[in-house]
Amino acid sequence: MTTVSDLIDLFETEAAADHPPDETPDVGVIMGSDSDLDVMAGAHDALTDLGFTELTDYDDPPTGYTFESWVVSAHRTPALMDAYARTAAARGLDVIIAGAGGKSADLPNMTASLAYPIPVVGVPVQEKSVSSVIGMPTGAPITAVDAGKSYNAGLAAAQFLATDDPTLADRLRDLQAARQEGVADVSARLHSQGTDSLRSPQN
Repeated sequence: MTTVSDLIDLFETEAAADHPPDETPDVGVIMGSDSDLDVMAGAHDALTDLGFTELTDYDDPPTGYTFESWVVSAHRTPALMDAYARTAAARGLDVIIAGAGGKSADLPNMTASLAYPIPVVGVPVQEKSVSSVIGMPTGAPITAVDAGKSYNAGLAAAQFLATDDPTLADRLRDLQAARQEGVADVSARLHSQGTDSLRSPQN
């Protein structure tokens, strides 16, 4: 069975390994519990839509842009959260996406403080998490998306990386254009087929 100490050792070992940048994850996706996964999966979807690959083995990293995913609880495993955030830069991360559930939603905030100046995108997993995620004091910034909008968090993480990568910027533009075409298609079908044809059945 894997222990918290095992994971802390792993993060510290990877930080000390000094891997080449093309062998390290670009984006970290963390959440406080696996019960947050359904919401946080949107970040996975956005990143994979943009051509990122999920890194699941540090010894066999995929090529191109990559991201990693971990469960890191600010309350149940504070030492693990500290190790993850403290080693993030040395492990090659450029952006962290952090999900937070409940009223005491401290993971994005604490990660942002510990990993500074790495940008952190906070995702309130529930509506009641919003005020906690956006409530950072002056001098400790965090980027935040609306409750449940982890797909937007994935896009935001890619935007940070795209500031000096025209190819990734083009992927973002292409994805936006594809989504616009989807809206146009629905609009045309609504007009030509009528409201009843597109409405979901009501119970």
